[in-house]
Amino acid sequence: MAKAQKPAGLPTPDQILRFIETSQDAVGKREIAKHFGLHGADKIALKALLKDMTDEGLVDLAAGRAFHKHGGLPRVTVLRVASIDGSTVWAVPDRWEAATPPPQVRVMEKGRKGALGVGDRILARTEERGAGHIAHPMKKLQAGGETIIGVLVEDMGPGGKPILWLRPADKRARYDFAVADKGDANVGDLVRAELTGRGPAIKAKVIDRIGDPFAPRSLSMIAIAKHEIPHVFGAETIAEAEIAAKLPLSPDGREDLRNLPILAIDPVDARDHDDAVWAIPDEDATNKGGWRAIVAIADVSYYVRPDGALDREARRRGNSVYFPDQVVPMLPETLSAGMCSLKAGQDRAAMACHLVIDKHGKVTSWRFTRALVRLHANIAYERAQAAYDADTPDEGWDADVLPALKNLWGCWKLLAKARDARAPLSLDLPERQVILDEQGGIAEIRVRERLDAMRLIEDYMIAANVAAAKALEAKKSPVMYRIHEPPSREKLVSLKDYLETFEQSFALGQVITPAVFNRLIDGFSEDDRLPEIMQAILRSQTQAYYGPANAGHFGLALGSYAHFTSPIRRYADLVVHRALVDSYKLEVPGKPKGLPERTGLGEADAKGLSRIGEAISALERRAMEAERETVDRYVAAYLSTKKGEIVPARITGVQPFGFFATVDGLGGDGLVPVSTLGNERFFYDEAARSLDSERGRVSYTVGQRLDLRLMDANPISGALRFELPDAPEGGFRNRPPRRDGTKDKAGKHIVGKRGRPANIKHKGKRR
Repeated sequence: MAKAQKPAGLPTPDQILRFIETSQDAVGKREIAKHFGLHGADKIALKALLKDMTDEGLVDLAAGRAFHKHGGLPRVTVLRVASIDGSTVWAVPDRWEAATPPPQVRVMEKGRKGALGVGDRILARTEERGAGHIAHPMKKLQAGGETIIGVLVEDMGPGGKPILWLRPADKRARYDFAVADKGDANVGDLVRAELTGRGPAIKAKVIDRIGDPFAPRSLSMIAIAKHEIPHVFGAETIAEAEIAAKLPLSPDGREDLRNLPILAIDPVDARDHDDAVWAIPDEDATNKGGWRAIVAIADVSYYVRPDGALDREARRRGNSVYFPDQVVPMLPETLSAGMCSLKAGQDRAAMACHLVIDKHGKVTSWRFTRALVRLHANIAYERAQAAYDADTPDEGWDADVLPALKNLWGCWKLLAKARDARAPLSLDLPERQVILDEQGGIAEIRVRERLDAMRLIEDYMIAANVAAAKALEAKKSPVMYRIHEPPSREKLVSLKDYLETFEQSFALGQVITPAVFNRLIDGFSEDDRLPEIMQAILRSQTQAYYGPANAGHFGLALGSYAHFTSPIRRYADLVVHRALVDSYKLEVPGKPKGLPERTGLGEADAKGLSRIGEAISALERRAMEAERETVDRYVAAYLSTKKGEIVPARITGVQPFGFFATVDGLGGDGLVPVSTLGNERFFYDEAARSLDSERGRVSYTVGQRLDLRLMDANPISGALRFELPDAPEGGFRNRPPRRDGTKDKAGKHIVGKRGRPANIKHKGKRR
């Protein structure tokens, strides 16, 4: 987007930002113009400058046309009291549309202390203080409630009068809520509602009817609604995508690789294809026994250009979100499943990473070009594996495909050798796969088989990602790293305590590397408790994130790592592509009509990588949670036809109120309440993560395998409920519970069968 020329009297963006941040009041265009003494044409130029600053993400426009720093709090805004810690009141923004988590704001109460309560809304003036924010209340506002997704259900009340309830779609919710206003929704509809009132008087008011919870795609729509995932593209974005899809493809400014038998190898259910590979033995005498390889990645930066509508929407989404029944793409399907998707027999724009690999599997050099490719085949992992194992091409393949496949395997064996020497973290955790029939029903749920074909593609992608990071470092260019820091000491202490329950020692004084965990995994390789050990190791790891300050990738045992290979579905990769365009002068000729001219990163985004990284990291976590929840809902839907049956299960967590278990081979967590375990009291041992009966005859521990009876499976929330196979109908008769949180002399919590912690408050009328 072309920037307006700055008149002599116009302030710089930095000066405007400083004024916004230091002002005691809300700052709009009028206040900025008055502060800097702008008149006439300068005011018109100021309007253009503020639009540029908004498009670049330097400022946001709040309600009332007031500006504030991007990702920060407006100077005057509405807050909702979230918690009260002693005399300290903490609030959060009543509306927060940024991708990063909402900030916690300390409220400086005036006058009578305790006048504010949890849930109260206030209009407040905010200011930054140290590393946080404080708020000065201006006035208390009318109560407003939080929103919740759920299903309307009907029950009979006193005197046979029907009562309408909202049953939350979140399996962590323990109560239904009485409905005060159902709007145009009907019993059985999935709705969004606002909770109003306090304590037992909380009521739900329907504000949006989402639809039939059992219609096709409904289970993913629950997650989309709950997490507020954007899933409809605006007219401006669609229009720009249509223009971009018609951009000419020619060898001008590109390396023509259409003669090479480049292959894309993907999951059979892949919705887009953004990577393809090729390899051949290196004929250079100085690299005897080595290979040359090309990793070709869809050139999304050619179509999605900085400052355009497509770019703004892609950044707002951060990534594609993949559900069993649909994908919510980062880009419109015109591009994501069309011109940006690498398809056999069709010319496509690509960013090519050329790799030279020595006989030990080490990548010795790399170069990046913009290229034109024409894939020879799109192959599913299973077909590629079968063809390589049988040394027989599939029907319909041309003569070049099988030799190209065998070359890929030959080169990969060296890459795998180098990977083994590097010893990255080897957590081979099962991935659940939901198979749907043509009507959208559940045909099967299974664990996805791990094939060498999958590992092959992973290793080529890792090699290209490392090359991208190092190529940018060589040019001293900004890099959007994929960062995975080593585990914290606190998490290692927790892991050590857990391993001691297996009589397994873990020295905290040693240098912690992925190989340390791998040796631990190897020690349990013949033990049926291996899944629990790997889960414990996974819990000890830090969350990976994006950012410009390199801290290495602990899990992959790599010093420099950036995501380069999936720009169709990850904004981070698009940023890396743009940085490569700038650093290696890879702009292509031409001035497209209706699109921004530049395809590189640009100065503003180069300086704002930290902010971009924080936002897309938060969006990635949102997508992961939504995807996981949706698979759990499909598992519950699949199991809902098996209520009352005995299923093989494994304990995944223990709490004072019972233990959680998952169905072997399917997943999904369900609770076995402590009230169903027997007539004895149980002791909760936090260190051992176990529930032990009073007389020591029965113990339930994490990792234990047992058969359970499936009592309930709720597809809307994804929640399961189990009981022991021999539990009597209605549960056991129990002793009066101890609810005071007391512990015995050994420090174990005493829990009664029907007990619950004393500090649980009813959020609504319990059904």
